[in-house]
Amino acid sequence: MSDEEPPTTSSRPGPDLDLRLVRYFTVVAEHLNYARAAAALHIAQPSLSRQIQRLEDALGVRLLERSSQGSRLTAAGAAFLPQAQTLLHTAHQAVLGARAAAPPRTVTVGYVEDLVITPAVRDLRRRHPDAHVRTRHLDWDEARALPEGRIDALVVRTPLPIPGDGLDVTVLYDEPRALLVPSAHRLAGKESVTPGDFADEPLVACAGMAALWTGFWRLDPRPDGSPAPLGPMLVDTFEDKLEVVADGRAIALVPADDRRATLRDDLAIVPVEGVEPCQVVVATRLADANPLVAHFRESAKSFLARED
Repeated sequence: MSDEEPPTTSSRPGPDLDLRLVRYFTVVAEHLNYARAAAALHIAQPSLSRQIQRLEDALGVRLLERSSQGSRLTAAGAAFLPQAQTLLHTAHQAVLGARAAAPPRTVTVGYVEDLVITPAVRDLRRRHPDAHVRTRHLDWDEARALPEGRIDALVVRTPLPIPGDGLDVTVLYDEPRALLVPSAHRLAGKESVTPGDFADEPLVACAGMAALWTGFWRLDPRPDGSPAPLGPMLVDTFEDKLEVVADGRAIALVPADDRRATLRDDLAIVPVEGVEPCQVVVATRLADANPLVAHFRESAKSFLARED
């Protein structure tokens, strides 16, 4: 027998994989076309390209090669694909197993950005003192937590940042849209404006969202059917949007009740007439058998809805 020790594998930990990026890769690999994959994922194509690049950077290998005819898997991509599919399936089964083992009287309520759900959650806890009622704050691009089963109800503004198929949507109230401009802008201080007052000015939008969502917040097309002017850039967060507007590079449409812009004295909010409002809604999965989901919807209608 040899006295040599067997070779040892490296103890260096591998990269932490973002499952969202892994899922994006599997969809691109299925379509082998970024445009069709972006449409299937309901995100913008440039954002999808950036996410795949992030995954490739994390792995340290090239997964896809692009050409004028489309995309194709590299050798590394072909080797990674079945493992990625297994990883996603295992993660999904882990979620289902955890939820099946959770106490039957558990509900997780998500809410997006600046929206406040405290009165409805407080009422639900009062009505069901033995239930485990959890809340989870989400950024605008995390609403997929609802169809993926990581939350049970979602308070969010329309248009929904996720596909509405398979969802039960209850409208709580209409919320007007307002124009966000620099404090020194020619429209700052106006009692109200119409789309014609800013028809030639570009409106900044957030990256990575579906065309319906982006068009709604860029007012594209304009009420007369004309296309909106192209903005100087896309931003990743609402806070970035505030910076772009404050810097005078664009203006923006925002929910009229969003309080984040009011915290800055270099911005002004002007009511907009002649455009449809957004709506604040409760979204849940269709046919969800958890009774606490229906009870939260009742609490939301009682404590979050507004009089017309």
